[in-house]
Amino acid sequence: MKRKNVPEQPFFEIGPKSYLYGDDVLELALAAERASEKYDVDIVFTTPYTDIRRVAEATERLFVYAPHMDLLEPGRGLAEILPEAVKAAGAVGVMLNHCEKPLTLSTLEKSIRRAHGIGLAAIVCADTIAEARAIACLNPDIIVAEPSELIGTGQTKNMDYVKASIEAVHSINPEILVLQGAGISSGEDVYQLIYHGAQATGASSSIVKAKDKEGIIDEMIGAVQRAADDRKRKAL
Repeated sequence: MKRKNVPEQPFFEIGPKSYLYGDDVLELALAAERASEKYDVDIVFTTPYTDIRRVAEATERLFVYAPHMDLLEPGRGLAEILPEAVKAAGAVGVMLNHCEKPLTLSTLEKSIRRAHGIGLAAIVCADTIAEARAIACLNPDIIVAEPSELIGTGQTKNMDYVKASIEAVHSINPEILVLQGAGISSGEDVYQLIYHGAQATGASSSIVKAKDKEGIIDEMIGAVQRAADDRKRKAL
């Protein structure tokens, strides 16, 4: 068993969002598990709340993250996502500040502290380099450098953005991992990002909309491994 709460770089993130539910989420998770084992690449699987327990119990290598949590404390409260319940279901981390669930910096700071307080890793989305720099001051485990205008478009960022976003985050805290998201649609996209220095990348719509979901997962995770190996050889 390899599961902990923060993946080793370079890694990959898969988030089915609300494209899939029930058995289809589990099937996708199992495909990700097979690719993770095959290529020895860590995968964060951002799982819909209702499927966290099934995915966590059915897999050993995936880093099962919740798509959000609220600041609710145990006790009175209704219809919010209790952090302790997310962890009890089997999640080891939580995604925060996605463009579809934005948070103020004040709430984000409290949410990161709350997550860390109960042993959950925090992966936080940033829309701009300036926002990524500000979020780095809050000390999450991972920052997703993800311009919202590119999400779901199949268009990726240029390598200057990749380098600048990593430098901005690491100028504040070099321990934070930086994931380059948005617009990833092929193994070649993945390869280029990782080969040119990205610590991680990920995809959602290009995977869940594919006719051969397992095939595209295998292609992308294989590209992570290839790019990492080629990057090491180049450095020698």
